[in-house]
Amino acid sequence: MTKAFIVFAAASGLTMSTAFAQAPERPGAGAAAPSADSAKPGSSRIVDAQGKDEWLASKLRGTTVLGSDNQKVGDVVDILLDKSGQVRAFIVGVGGVLGLGAKEVAIDLTEFREVPAVNGNKPQLKVSMTKDQLTQAADFKPLPSPPATTGTAPGGSPPRSPSR
Repeated sequence: MTKAFIVFAAASGLTMSTAFAQAPERPGAGAAAPSADSAKPGSSRIVDAQGKDEWLASKLRGTTVLGSDNQKVGDVVDILLDKSGQVRAFIVGVGGVLGLGAKEVAIDLTEFREVPAVNGNKPQLKVSMTKDQLTQAADFKPLPSPPATTGTAPGGSPPRSPSR
């Protein structure tokens, strides 16, 4: 699995999909005049800091996922993105021992709620399913990796037409 280093929003107390669908407004944004670079047509939008309602994918991996019974069902092991960069699902490792032999289940983003950090612990995520239900769920099947290429062109060149 490749590590995805993206920044995305996770709203406290709301379903996370609402936060992902909207870009949070940064303090001072909107009222301030745009910089010369951001006013240029076709310029990229630069994000210079993580907001309070955003998570880094690298920090989200390993986050504990609780079931409807408040028992641990697994950990986030990966994140599924669509072509537009929107988070579609979190891949949760269910079962296994120390991550070995865990079954991977893709759970739609709308099923997660953030459980705020308590007593210095990391925030957790909660779903409305139990560990037994997730154990019965279909395994997530990622696409196979494309075959590696050598970087050389295929042998032979197209025939040239004779010069007149």
